[in-house]
Amino acid sequence: MKRLLLLGAVIAVLAVPLGVLPLLAPTMTPGTAASCLEAGRVVHVPQELAATTRDGTGVKLNHTQLTHAATIITTGAGIDGVGRDGLVVALMAGLTESRLLMYANTDAYPDSAHYPHDADGSDHDSLGIFQMRPAAGWGTVAELMDPTYQARAFFGGPTGPNAGSPRGLLDIADWAPLPKGAAAQAVEVSAHPDRYATWEPVAETILNALTGPASSAPGTSAPTVGSTLPTATTTVFPLPAGTWTRTSSYGMRLNPVLQIWQVHTGVDLAAPTGTPVLATAAGQVAFAGYRTGRGNQIVLEHLVGGQLMGSSYGHLRDGGIHVATGDLVAAGQQIGEVGSTGNSTGPHLHFEIRPGGTNNTGVDPDGWLASAAEITSANVAPPGPCPAVTP
Repeated sequence: MKRLLLLGAVIAVLAVPLGVLPLLAPTMTPGTAASCLEAGRVVHVPQELAATTRDGTGVKLNHTQLTHAATIITTGAGIDGVGRDGLVVALMAGLTESRLLMYANTDAYPDSAHYPHDADGSDHDSLGIFQMRPAAGWGTVAELMDPTYQARAFFGGPTGPNAGSPRGLLDIADWAPLPKGAAAQAVEVSAHPDRYATWEPVAETILNALTGPASSAPGTSAPTVGSTLPTATTTVFPLPAGTWTRTSSYGMRLNPVLQIWQVHTGVDLAAPTGTPVLATAAGQVAFAGYRTGRGNQIVLEHLVGGQLMGSSYGHLRDGGIHVATGDLVAAGQQIGEVGSTGNSTGPHLHFEIRPGGTNNTGVDPDGWLASAAEITSANVAPPGPCPAVTP
């Protein structure tokens, strides 16, 4: 993915408050809550977190590390069969391999420096949080410099990107009864298999802290503005590559439904009904429901360079919202499906960027979209089996 660029024109715009509209409560099938919430759902990302390894060593994790942990948890919670134990195994592996940091490797792959990263390593040709090697078939440099792709590759299974080779966690028969350190080693195939178990208490602390109420998470810093939001470091185009056609840009136009002249506060991207709608950056769901005019709509909030930004996705099909208010999402995660609800003349996505957050007016998103990476349909993970709820 490309580095996220903050355009001065976007930051300089003074957004006009629109007012808060009532939220619609998400619904779910009776009887499904217990199994889906067993794994946990990320509800906040602390600024820092203290924990202790199995051998008694104290560690302190920062917001960057916890943001990557949130990506792992969010990705795994949407994959059938992972469960809480699988999330702990993945966090143990990430802690052991990289301390939950995204590593470039400029010795082996100089172009890895062009992708967002937290540090530069030199272990063989290993990349990213899980230190996955392109030479071993885990993926391309571009794919492995994406934290969400790395998480999907680690979990593997039917929806994984590598079809069982190399094996992800779900590709290993009877992984669940194994000690969690042994399960992590079965995926990583490390020359030092005993390291993973050391980090199990830290992984448990992270999972409890990110999926439970902030007040019950010992060692976390006091919540501040934006402390519940992961830091957005990459942008993704909101529809898969090759699926869309722009039909209307930002600016004054004759509204095709209302037949009045007014400012069009976003862009319209025509696409077939059911086309995946992707989160344009890491963030949190501020609204997911129906609003007059926009139809079925999702609004996300993002923390970008310390500034609050909103993104809006309108006219989604009925049944095409796959997140709920409060959920944290990763860049490129499927959050909905294209539709034609509300004031619409055909299936399309109305996309907005809102400096200042949810209730502000959209500005011209062209600069934002120009810096966004496009994901192919083949690399879009399907929505998970769990209904979108907030614990």
